[in-house]
Amino acid sequence: MGSSIKMYHNPRCSKSRQTFALLRENNIEPEIVEYLKEIPTNKELTELVGFLNIEPEALIRKGEADFKENFKGKKLSHQAWIQAMIDFPKLIERPIVVKGKTAVVGRPPEKVLTLL
Repeated sequence: MGSSIKMYHNPRCSKSRQTFALLRENNIEPEIVEYLKEIPTNKELTELVGFLNIEPEALIRKGEADFKENFKGKKLSHQAWIQAMIDFPKLIERPIVVKGKTAVVGRPPEKVLTLL
């Protein structure tokens, strides 16, 4: 059961840690992807955006220095935003929890309960 849930996780992020704890409280041991160490591929990010049913730009953390220095005020194509997340993985909003072909961003962490 646990392996059917995947979580893109940053252990340094409090929301990510809270989401992980919430999953475990519900007896779910997610497959963890530490996306800053295992940077998602173009295919993975494209799938994630599809599972989330959002535009790639909606997954960008606009408060990050990498965004302000490199992308603020720029209009990029879908593919360019995907590439930006590969080049600067800190830009990826977190945590992302995936079950099958559905995903949610755990902000607030309780949003992940909609997948269970």
